[in-house]
Amino acid sequence: MVSLWGSKDDGEDREDGDATPPNEETSRQHTPRQPGGRDPDERTRLLPPRNSGFLDPDDPAVSPYNLWSVRALRYFCVLFLIISFLWWVLLLISIFVSPPKMHSRGSGFFDFSYTTLTIGNLLVAVLFFSTPSKAMEIGSLIVAALLLIDVIIILAVGRLRAEEGWVGIASVIWATLIALFNVLTDRVVAWGKKEEEERLTGRSETRRTLREWCAVLTAAVIMVAMIVVAVLLTATLILRSSDSSLAPPGQRYFVDGDKYQIHFGCIGNVTFDTHGKRNPTVLVEAGETPLEDTFDDWIYDAYRNGTIDRYCFYDRPGFAWSDNAPSPHSAGMTSDVLSVVLAIADEEPPWVLVSAGVGGIYSRIFASRHPEQIQGLFLVDALHEDLLHRIGSPGRGFLLWARGIISPLGYDRLAGAIFNGRTRQDRIYGTSSYQGGKFIKAKLQENLVANSLTKNEVSLARSIQRPETPLVVISSGIETTKDNEWSRKQKDLTTLTNTLVSWDVVNGAPHEVWRTLKGRTLMEKRLGELVRLQ
Repeated sequence: MVSLWGSKDDGEDREDGDATPPNEETSRQHTPRQPGGRDPDERTRLLPPRNSGFLDPDDPAVSPYNLWSVRALRYFCVLFLIISFLWWVLLLISIFVSPPKMHSRGSGFFDFSYTTLTIGNLLVAVLFFSTPSKAMEIGSLIVAALLLIDVIIILAVGRLRAEEGWVGIASVIWATLIALFNVLTDRVVAWGKKEEEERLTGRSETRRTLREWCAVLTAAVIMVAMIVVAVLLTATLILRSSDSSLAPPGQRYFVDGDKYQIHFGCIGNVTFDTHGKRNPTVLVEAGETPLEDTFDDWIYDAYRNGTIDRYCFYDRPGFAWSDNAPSPHSAGMTSDVLSVVLAIADEEPPWVLVSAGVGGIYSRIFASRHPEQIQGLFLVDALHEDLLHRIGSPGRGFLLWARGIISPLGYDRLAGAIFNGRTRQDRIYGTSSYQGGKFIKAKLQENLVANSLTKNEVSLARSIQRPETPLVVISSGIETTKDNEWSRKQKDLTTLTNTLVSWDVVNGAPHEVWRTLKGRTLMEKRLGELVRLQ
């Protein structure tokens, strides 16, 4: 039966009681069926599906990677990351073994730090490539500006330019370019994301998912950390540029094919005895710290008091005003370098060698290689070759390496300069010199070969040491009391030659015996006796 409203349901007549109200029927006619032919229910969308042809903003197809320019930048990021990593590995190796043409007269830790910062920048760019943000863009721009300042400082200050060399300059320029590249990448990806959203969804998406917000927050935190690192690097570089203006008391001489410079100087005039024979010159070798710190003081007092007529001094590679030597570098290599410097400076023997601590190893090797030129050997609480393992332990080497890696941040040197009033003198050869990258590198080099090359060299030196050489040994009372092994080895040092002038143990004196008045007085007395021996 035809309905009163002129419609049928599936070709069947409806009973009067089953007639559908006109509004409901009309609604059904205009409501689309759900997939599978289902009638609408309470879960049906209130709005009909869009028939405009645009995609949903959450559709994976809506991506900036659709643009070839964005994909190309991604490939470049990965390529630059690989290049930077290979350069980073090469710099890491050069700390321990210097490749040809890659020696840095500075510590080599600065170029390593710049490359590490570059890798960090690129990792952030790769990991958060598809999630550009203003935080990343501004952060990269700040890092680039700071690195550009570093480039200007290094190129403008001659001493820094010489110490960093082409390796350091290339590393900081590369770091600057990568930081700028990251700014460009972030902007291009943001533009590409907007373009694709407008093309595929009809509008630019302004909301972010929780995952995207987490990515933005993580990237922002990392960028803040890199900005802090860049600020510290720049501040330390400014401090180094200030320190470089402090003139050395002596002269710098190029050695080893002009690879690096050694600082050397002399105080006093050459004198002769009544027979016209040249009086000996005291040649001073530092201990664990630069000799200008405190060891030079008592020698200068002896000179002013007339105990000695003349003395010469030098800084081992990496100490005070001397450059770092290529790695590896042993005590025997340093002794050979000293021989070259003496020849270039036109200094002539005879020599009385004065050394303290580990410096005794260097003096003994030098004495064995120039037996006819040595008139006396003066050892102040010197290190014995059997105890080289103490400075050559792997644990100590790792700590030195770790300290060297973070030394370009200069947080301790900056704090000392700002809060403790540390001066240029303190940082170059004084109480803060141990915080510098050059000093740490020198100690690391010493550690790496202490139990191998250096021990073999000093053992050989002992076997060929001239027995007629006069010898003075002065030991620390504190060290010999608290360390039985040190006491036994001090006694063994008195048998280096057959001509022992004296062996004194200064009671109450520390390892640096000259820091006590009793120690300084005794040392000056014994030195005068040794110099006057004919």
